[in-house]
Amino acid sequence: MLKIGEFSKLSRVSVRMLRHYDEIGLLKPARIDRFTDYRYYREDQLPTAGRIAALKDMGFSLSDIVRILEAGDDRERLESFFTQRQAELTALAQDTARKLTLLDAARKRLRKEEHMRYDVTIRTIPQRYAATVRMTIPRYEDEGMVWGILMEETCRMNLIPADPCLCAVSFLDGEYKEENVEVMAWKTVKGSYPDTKHVKFQTLPQVTCASCTFKGSYAQTTDVYAAVVSWMEENGYEPDGPMINIYHVSPHETTNPDQFVTEVCYPVKRRQTP
Repeated sequence: MLKIGEFSKLSRVSVRMLRHYDEIGLLKPARIDRFTDYRYYREDQLPTAGRIAALKDMGFSLSDIVRILEAGDDRERLESFFTQRQAELTALAQDTARKLTLLDAARKRLRKEEHMRYDVTIRTIPQRYAATVRMTIPRYEDEGMVWGILMEETCRMNLIPADPCLCAVSFLDGEYKEENVEVMAWKTVKGSYPDTKHVKFQTLPQVTCASCTFKGSYAQTTDVYAAVVSWMEENGYEPDGPMINIYHVSPHETTNPDQFVTEVCYPVKRRQTP
């Protein structure tokens, strides 16, 4: 038998933590002297202490570890614990990667130019014939779903691109939404084609927009929106329809976000004076 201090040295777990393990039923002493209140552990409890340390390193909480140890050698239950933890860590890694990408983009903008400047102009998008897909997607980041449907349902139709060919998304909601976002993706084409299950071929009306084209990752999109809205306010315009993003160079052409070229178009009309 080992006194708690000796067991602490061999297991590399502090005496304070061993007492806590005892309190929560995670690793109880083999014997407690009823006269001195000394805790004693068996040598064969050292592997259990090592297993607890390994599970903590995987990110399991102490309450989870209690349940895992209770599972003993039940492989099915252990597999369930490990699968769930792996899914949690994968989601955390993806969220961390996204945040690191945003931080990296922000640092690059700071290094490139201390005061980022976006040029806004008035431009008219003429009437155009387009393949369109209108649907509700879970979040803005899931826009690729719409393009996937458009490409899948028209891949055998030999669509002839218009000149110039515009690929864009119109954001149809009147406000920012955290989920269930209504969008319409459209690609301008020549000729005439039959509708499919989700793709509708239609002529879209001419629209006058406050336009701003920028190069780089989509992380700066919010700054561009702010620049466009500020320009509208200063120049006597107000919104007149759903906002449009035209993708001149997109992930379809390059995997390098620094090479993306996006045009933000906000349909506008002259503000009426009171």
